[in-house]
Amino acid sequence: VRRLLLHAPDISCAACIGRIERGLAEVPGVRQARVGFGSRQVSIDWHADRLAPQDLVAAMDGLGYPATVLDPAAMPGAGADRDGRRLLTALAVTGFAAANVMLLSVSVWSGADGATRDLLHWISALIALPAVAYGGQPFFRSALAALRGRRVNMDVPISLAVLLAVGYSMLRLGSHATDLWFDAAVTLLFFLLVGRYLEHLMRRRAGDAARLLRAIVERPVTVIGADGARMAVGAGELAPGMRVALSPGERIAFDGRIAGGATDLDMSAVTGETLPVAAAPGSAVQAGMVNLTGQVEAVVEAVGGNTLLGQLARMMETAEAGHGRATRLAEQAARLYVPVVHGAAVATFLGWWLLGGDAGQALVTAIAVLIITCPCALGLAIPAVQVAAGGRLFRRGILSKGGAGLEALARVDIVVFDKTGTLTADDLWLVMPDGDPSFTADLVRAAALAAQSRHPLPRALVRAAAEAGLRTADAEAVEEQPGRGLSGRLDGCMLRLGSRAHCAVPGDMGTPDPGAADLPEVWLQVGEGEDARWRRFAFADRLRPETAETVAGLRRRGLQVRLLSGDREGAVARTAAQAGIADWAALQSPAQKVAAVEALRAGGHRVLMVGDGLNDAPALVAADVSLSPGTAAEVSQSAADLVFLGASLRPVLLAVDAARRARRLVLQNLGFAALYNLLAIPAAAAGLASPMAAAIAMSLSSLVVCANALRMNMPFRDAEAADPVMARPPVAATDGGDVVMPAGVPTAIGGAAR
Repeated sequence: VRRLLLHAPDISCAACIGRIERGLAEVPGVRQARVGFGSRQVSIDWHADRLAPQDLVAAMDGLGYPATVLDPAAMPGAGADRDGRRLLTALAVTGFAAANVMLLSVSVWSGADGATRDLLHWISALIALPAVAYGGQPFFRSALAALRGRRVNMDVPISLAVLLAVGYSMLRLGSHATDLWFDAAVTLLFFLLVGRYLEHLMRRRAGDAARLLRAIVERPVTVIGADGARMAVGAGELAPGMRVALSPGERIAFDGRIAGGATDLDMSAVTGETLPVAAAPGSAVQAGMVNLTGQVEAVVEAVGGNTLLGQLARMMETAEAGHGRATRLAEQAARLYVPVVHGAAVATFLGWWLLGGDAGQALVTAIAVLIITCPCALGLAIPAVQVAAGGRLFRRGILSKGGAGLEALARVDIVVFDKTGTLTADDLWLVMPDGDPSFTADLVRAAALAAQSRHPLPRALVRAAAEAGLRTADAEAVEEQPGRGLSGRLDGCMLRLGSRAHCAVPGDMGTPDPGAADLPEVWLQVGEGEDARWRRFAFADRLRPETAETVAGLRRRGLQVRLLSGDREGAVARTAAQAGIADWAALQSPAQKVAAVEALRAGGHRVLMVGDGLNDAPALVAADVSLSPGTAAEVSQSAADLVFLGASLRPVLLAVDAARRARRLVLQNLGFAALYNLLAIPAAAAGLASPMAAAIAMSLSSLVVCANALRMNMPFRDAEAADPVMARPPVAATDGGDVVMPAGVPTAIGGAAR
């Protein structure tokens, strides 16, 4: 059994998912097919001894969805957004035409007759025909592809209504007719294109995430030849067995093992591990890790899709395709809508023709039914609220990428947090002991050495000294041994900074604070021989401001809270206790995080995942909805449904409250749209609404829906009353990096108050 990925750009609505999956399942030799609605990808598991890839492409063509074997360069988001530009241009053309044709129609309605009315109709036709021909292409192409595949979709009745309105108006153009329907056709297209463009913006998320994941390792690497010569090649040219030179600060583009030299590896983006890990010959390296300190050589073992990042990408694709199954309700609604609308229009035409004998009036009435049943109010019921909610969240520092995330966020019942970079800040914080005046002098000495290192723990020492206002001199003869530490001299005194072994710390020297025994540490050795003395510097994670209150606020809203982290057990336990989270797990790999999220969903939970690292990206996609902080890796930000800015964790509460209000407004809009259709369809079928009146009624229903959506901007008074933290001004960081803490907020941030 093999897997083939196809790109089918004509996937346009929820009904496409079921048709493709059912159609491919009937092909002998296909084991399973899944459609990723957002990325327009089709993943097919097939028996290679019974089928060839070209047979699967032919099967897709037979279903009416031309497809190509997936080319990453051609994926959505890989280059310029051509589809988005075309939709936006069509929207502008139809909007301009609708405004002008409507002005001409007002003159006709105001009493223009005779030659003047005919002239206005001709001008309307000259404006409307090219606008309809250009602006209607997205709907016409989709409808034509559906009909070629002997199926129907929601674009078929839309195209039929527009073409009938324009065609019938053209037939009556030279007969001095009073009523023509160019304005109805163009206005209808304009409103439909608004919804189509919003939908397109949401589609790009999956493609952007995949593109950013590839971009992490698509950079030149230095390959060492058999003769020792070095040359730069693209990551795509790597092959197992090649020897690669890695410089300090370089992100690794392959999976392999260290063959020479020693260094420290930053694994945080891959595993969530806070501390760098020492690596020596034989140590494994994986794509996405960063070489921090030493110049090393490594042997390539896996490249491309076989690397850890390749596995992450596959997990994201699998999770995204699984989300397509959540659209079954929309698919069923689409399958029901098309025959109902067509049936109502045909019944109206036949009824008027047989009872009245006027084919022209019967056709006009049937067109009115097609237009008035256009799902504009129904289609805008959700996007209008989502746009208003997105604007509200944006003003509070939360970026929403699409309505699907907000819709899912309103129904979550459990929140799963990552630790490093999510509950805690990205950097470690130096634990400052009380009542030790010699600590400051040793911090100055340690910072003098640490300034020469890339390792995060020495960098934390430098930052702590600077924030304490300490002046540090330049150390002399500084040398760094990767994986061990630094050595040098300051004012004639020998200094060592690094591990216990590097600083030759006596074995009987314990930890001054037993509660900090498992904290990350760096030792300083001052002097040599019998005069030597040692100082331990301990580091701890610091929670984001308002983390504990945010967790408590989530519980008050009836949500469970869980912590999943790839970090060490002691660090995770300490952070969970500070944040008030009882349910936590440490040492979680990316696959284990995905499995945990999927297990929760299988148990009936609706999961919100909040994470920031590369290792969190598959879990972010696997969850029902996901958030990432603005400091997260680009892939995680792209995979998440919402991104929040700032130091505080309070935006998680704001997002939940906004999503719940948005859901209430959506339900109100859907109720209004259903009521509108119940009243409008009989009125149009009875001949009480002309095509223009139908277009106006359709437009007014859309305006009512949009006006109700603007209620999204009202204050969250109920939420602020329930949570005092919601009523306070947000925690802000000044340009100098100081954190402004509102009165009464407990702090887990170390440092002097100023």
